[in-house]
Amino acid sequence: MSNVEFVGPPPKQRNTKHARIAGELRAHPGVWGVVRKPGTLTRAASAAQAIRDARLTAYEPAGSFEAVARTVVEGTVEEFRVYARYVGASK
Repeated sequence: MSNVEFVGPPPKQRNTKHARIAGELRAHPGVWGVVRKPGTLTRAASAAQAIRDARLTAYEPAGSFEAVARTVVEGTVEEFRVYARYVGASK
């Protein structure tokens, strides 16, 4: 018995969490959204840079998304957040 399932070529756009996030941001251009809450500010900053630089195809072309990392303190809870928004293919 084979462990391989032959079903044809893969879809052009994978339905990844990043594709879903980018799609939601595109549906609300110019509106900031919290897209990630990593455990450290360094990870938040790295994720924001990856979005800005379109290191993942979901955020292409580079520059079509703005993203920033922020530390948010609510009461005694400190949280690191990545905010992003779609600004269009040309800024």
